Amino acid sequence: RSMNAFLIVYLCILISKALINTVLKYVWQSEPFRDEPWYNQKTEPERKRNLFLQALTDFLAFMVLFNYIIPVSMYVTVEMQKFLGSYFLTWDEEMFDEDTGEGPLVNTSDLNEELGQIEYVFTDKTGTLTENNMEFVECCIEGHVYVPHVICNGQILHDCTGIDMIDSSPGGSGKEREDLFFRALCLCHTVQVKDDDSVDGLRKNQLSKPCIYISSSPDEVALVEGIQRLGYTYLRLKDNFMEILNRENNIEKFELLEVLSFDSVRRRMSVIVKSSGGDIFLFCKGADSSIFPRVKEGKIDQIRSRVERNAVEGLRTLCVAYKKLTAEEYSCAQKLLQNAKLALQDREKKLAEVYEKIERDFILLGATAVEDRLQEKAADTIESLQKAGIKVWVLTGDKMETAAATCYACKLFRRNTQLLELTTKKIEEQSLHDVLFDLSKTVLRHSGSLTRDTFSGLSTDMQDYGLIIDGAALSLIMKPRQDGSSANYRELFLEICRNCSAVLCCRMAPLQKAQIVKLIKLSKEHPITLAIGDGANDVSMILEAHVGIGIIGKEGRQAARNSDYAIPKFKHLKKMLLVHGHFYYVRISELVQYFFYKNVCFIFPQFLYQFFCGFSQQTLYDTAYLTLYNISFTSLPILLYGLMEQHVSADTLKREPSLYRDVAKNALLRWRAFIYWTFLGVFDAVVFFFGAYFLFDNTVVTSNGQMFGNWTFGTVVFTVLVFTVTLKLALDTHYWTWINHFMIWGSLVFYIVFSLLWGGIIWPFLNYQRMYYVFMQMLSSGPAWLGIILLITVSLLPDVLKKVLCRQLWPTATERIQNASRHCREHISEFTPLACLKSPRYRSSDCSHSPARRSNSHSKKMMFTHWRGIDYSVLPSVFGYSNKQGRSRAGYRYSGSGLETSV
Repeated sequence: RSMNAFLIVYLCILISKALINTVLKYVWQSEPFRDEPWYNQKTEPERKRNLFLQALTDFLAFMVLFNYIIPVSMYVTVEMQKFLGSYFLTWDEEMFDEDTGEGPLVNTSDLNEELGQIEYVFTDKTGTLTENNMEFVECCIEGHVYVPHVICNGQILHDCTGIDMIDSSPGGSGKEREDLFFRALCLCHTVQVKDDDSVDGLRKNQLSKPCIYISSSPDEVALVEGIQRLGYTYLRLKDNFMEILNRENNIEKFELLEVLSFDSVRRRMSVIVKSSGGDIFLFCKGADSSIFPRVKEGKIDQIRSRVERNAVEGLRTLCVAYKKLTAEEYSCAQKLLQNAKLALQDREKKLAEVYEKIERDFILLGATAVEDRLQEKAADTIESLQKAGIKVWVLTGDKMETAAATCYACKLFRRNTQLLELTTKKIEEQSLHDVLFDLSKTVLRHSGSLTRDTFSGLSTDMQDYGLIIDGAALSLIMKPRQDGSSANYRELFLEICRNCSAVLCCRMAPLQKAQIVKLIKLSKEHPITLAIGDGANDVSMILEAHVGIGIIGKEGRQAARNSDYAIPKFKHLKKMLLVHGHFYYVRISELVQYFFYKNVCFIFPQFLYQFFCGFSQQTLYDTAYLTLYNISFTSLPILLYGLMEQHVSADTLKREPSLYRDVAKNALLRWRAFIYWTFLGVFDAVVFFFGAYFLFDNTVVTSNGQMFGNWTFGTVVFTVLVFTVTLKLALDTHYWTWINHFMIWGSLVFYIVFSLLWGGIIWPFLNYQRMYYVFMQMLSSGPAWLGIILLITVSLLPDVLKKVLCRQLWPTATERIQNASRHCREHISEFTPLACLKSPRYRSSDCSHSPARRSNSHSKKMMFTHWRGIDYSVLPSVFGYSNKQGRSRAGYRYSGSGLETSV
């Protein structure tokens, strides 16, 4: 977007130049002797030509002459830089996961620089923040809590019954419910059994050899494995019969009649099975919010209490219920399902309606608790992103208490964070309008007296707020009101979110996740958003965000395939944004600004030259120079810069997340920076042209009578131009490699060699050779050499002075880190060998006197630390110095993580 806006400005400049020159040409030719000089008199047809057509022809000729100001080659270079630069991400060994054998994937290279501009990160919880490696913890049946059997030396102790943690074991009816619960978990799933050793339908060593279960959902595998440890084993599905092994080691067979598949809207799944005795059961498992409203009997209060307790501890909970169907009820349900499945229109909607009719009047059996551990370094990643000024939102379908516990564990919420709830329960107590306005008053209470860092979402002097919202509340906010508008609720909600350090959205359907992302994306600030998830339910969110990142996890590859980038673990997001994204943006910004700058330097002398050639469209440069300037002489150095520049080391960017803010909000491509680069190009062009003009006006330079001429003049200007723009890039380069040296100095050598060959040989395929011996003649003049060096120095001087002054007087955080890195290349601890005795900045006060001159001739190490504005240096006694303290001559203190040691 910035490139296109800048291009429009330069297009206007091009048209303005052509118009000015066209008008001035006719002003110049208004006098007769200028209109028809003796050496170029007009023919009769030219005299009779229409004046308007003549003016239009001249205007178009000037457009062609000045069209080089439009950097067409920039678009080619940008695409090359993006494509080649994306390989650095895939080659990053630190982002390779040895457990899965996966590395980062780049599905599109068009968004590389967007990684350095992210303001909001929307992340899924399960499988993204957590490992998605489920472990069965406990189950609650009729108020009785069971934990899995003890495992000793890899063997399950089958003699040990389920451990009752609340009261005595259930009686007769309770025992029946217990068996039904275990059967429900063994039957209500889509798990497949991986078993190669089967003979006549019976598995060899089925008691000693554990089953290997495979499923698209790790929850289901954890539940089936957990129930196996409690005595019930799911064996297989064969010929539409599900086989389970009960505690008495008897195989039970159930005919699978129907599967009511899980979906994210219903948040539950059901199966209809028929036992060997002819009884038909409907077993259902799902989220508590979708099961409890459909239950007619059971120990609801005890089970609900246990579910809430487990959720607060961060465990994933599911409720299990059942009902017994008569033959007539099943026949009716089967007809409804069949009709819905055969519908040609609105099939999913009709199936949902049928499911709603069938899944009701349940008897509650119990609930399960599964633990999903937090991913390694997930908390560190979120903390770094927040320090970088990025707001992190967690969007999950889990229960509020479970999600909140995970958010505390990953440091999204902190101990001092005051949680604000915008949930269905809250809205039932008050109206949505009152709840929103109360929350708004709370978060904006101190906005008049204290300033919050609204960009980062982190506050220092005031209370941190965290917002929790559920899917039902979001639906009410997004729902149009009776007057046809919901905009004021949305704006109020957005205002609350802006003043919260973190937001948790729970019980979210996939489309609601996308709605949240779209709401933020289209807000008045138009922030750059990033969505990251690992499953198919995150695809809509990933596609909605500006940048979509998929986790290569255990829920398939849908998210990775539909994303712009894919990474193995959530922790890799830190380096992707803070290092790679930062580098990508800095490189592409410099590349774009540099291209406009060098084209202004290139074509503005051509504009000035028209004032000295009667506006005759005479070119200042030779056609070969015009053609090769952007193709050969100046293209490769900036391309290499755009691929390899590191203005700060990668380790520093990871250690100092706040440096991400220096490039936020498109800081390097703002109009202020663009105008500076443009005016710098105009200044340099004026120096090139008039410097060469006054050089030629000097009689000493032209005394040999052979040097003066328009091609020699243009060659001097072009030589100064090529050297200046190339050296300007060299001055901007912080990270030097042999490739940079080869490209920068090699391009200058190539220009010289090309000019010598182009003007030193008579080429037989050219009809005329106006540059013959021009370059050699120019180099044969000593004053020309001196003039070229002087002009290059004068051109570069303002930019160098500006950088020195700004770095000393108004340094950015990045420049302070660069200064610190120059003085200390290694991590600064309390006492670190930092500088040699020759360095005046870190020399002890005794070392600066003349007696130390003998020792100063060699590089000596010293120990250095900083405390209360004083530099303490510890010198080895062999040098003959006592330990002294000296005030630092540097006008700054090291600051930031790892750069300042508290004493």
